[in-house]
Amino acid sequence: MMGTIKVHEFITLDGVIGAPTWTMEYGFTPEMGESIGGFVEACDAILLGRTTYEEFAPAWATRSVEDDPGAPFMNETPKYVVSSTLEHADWKNSTVLGGYDADAIRRLKDSVDGGIYVSGSGTLVRALLADGLVDELHLIVYPVTLGTGPRLFPEGAPKSSLKLAGSRAFGNGVLHLTYNPATR
Repeated sequence: MMGTIKVHEFITLDGVIGAPTWTMEYGFTPEMGESIGGFVEACDAILLGRTTYEEFAPAWATRSVEDDPGAPFMNETPKYVVSSTLEHADWKNSTVLGGYDADAIRRLKDSVDGGIYVSGSGTLVRALLADGLVDELHLIVYPVTLGTGPRLFPEGAPKSSLKLAGSRAFGNGVLHLTYNPATR
């Protein structure tokens, strides 16, 4: 059995994914946690780009289940970091894969039975999408536009055809949209 790559992004209506401080005014509801937990629980590995790894490691490494129900998953699950500059990864169960290589990601998918969770990691996710390696795209869409910032699908990005696999609206106006590649 081959693993599946499940990408999770907090995103604005105009496609901005960077530094999601803009999510704070909407809160993080129990329903949102359940929705994200629903696809994360089927994951056996985490794949991150360098920047997200460097943000997540200090934020998660000291958390316990009492602090956040997602802490055991984030800390105990094997993590793979795509980076051409990071030489070592100190966060528990972390391995540096080296620079982006679509074939290396395919080999990782072949070696994992369950899902591979990707959060944030915009540069990595854009490459995974371009190479057809994303199996599920989970967009947590916030009802706000920012006008500027890094976008998931920037100007000039290759065409991606997706099909809606699921949707859920939360009471705070946020949506969870799940997409699969249209060709599958």
